[in-house]
Amino acid sequence: MAKCPVATCFAPDTLCGLGNLDYRKCPRWAGDGDGSPTVSGADEQILLPWTGTALGLTDLSFISGREKPLTVAIAGPESAGKTTLLASWYLLMGRGRLLDDQTNFNGSFSLAGWEAIAGSLRWEPGQPPTFPPHTTSRDARAPGLLHVAIRKRNGRSRDLVFADAPGAWFQKWSVNADATDAEGARWLARHADIFLIVADRQALAGPKLGQARNGFQLLAKRIAAERRGRPLALVWTKGDVAIGSAVEAVIRAAVMDEMQDAAEFTISIFGKEEESRISFVSLFEWIIRTRRPGAVFTRDIGAKTDPLFLFGRR
Repeated sequence: MAKCPVATCFAPDTLCGLGNLDYRKCPRWAGDGDGSPTVSGADEQILLPWTGTALGLTDLSFISGREKPLTVAIAGPESAGKTTLLASWYLLMGRGRLLDDQTNFNGSFSLAGWEAIAGSLRWEPGQPPTFPPHTTSRDARAPGLLHVAIRKRNGRSRDLVFADAPGAWFQKWSVNADATDAEGARWLARHADIFLIVADRQALAGPKLGQARNGFQLLAKRIAAERRGRPLALVWTKGDVAIGSAVEAVIRAAVMDEMQDAAEFTISIFGKEEESRISFVSLFEWIIRTRRPGAVFTRDIGAKTDPLFLFGRR
């Protein structure tokens, strides 16, 4: 299949870099083999720099015009509940039940992307809610990014970007950091500001317990090696499912033995409504309270050295 000639656009693997919903209608698209554009000059137009769907890497420069967004990587195996976590946050925010009195929703450049994952959780006439479809890896080289901005009552705003990445990427990356089909996981390992490592309690209580446990331990070791002091939380999904105390201790030790400062949360969409809501709210509040590791002095400030080299990174 043909590739877009524009260096910063990765169509057709991702959305058109100029905002066209159909990349073949972009005036820059060179066609599917004959070297000629697929649209006439009369159709040549540049749309808005975003489409509302999940964002790509080129969209980040647009969002970063105000400040670098806080990028959250949700790492875990397939079917662990990563997309359901994102969809639940979105629905709670829409009902005014996610943010506190001092925090307001301040917009999003990916509302269509949020709707795409959250729509299945809504009640529709004649259609009961179901879980969001699994995030597929396809051949994309970067994760789909979901954006939301919040604003505090004191006027301070903050942009957050959540990566909706397929579990297959993390499974391959945990085994081989240089795997050719784990580029998306490597990108997150380099650029994420916060890591959420997901432990699927249902998988840990099922017939493939050993496989789920071993896969989690490999992922935890890989993240510990790549983390470089960035904030991390262990998130137990499907918290209504009971697992053996020995298994739970092994999973917790896989994270806490290597990353003692990790936070820990348990979430579930089942059970009592208010308890379920609080489980999602607590995790989201931890994220928005978290700060990136900052610059630190690496030597005595009084040293006679160019000040540029006095700063390091934790």
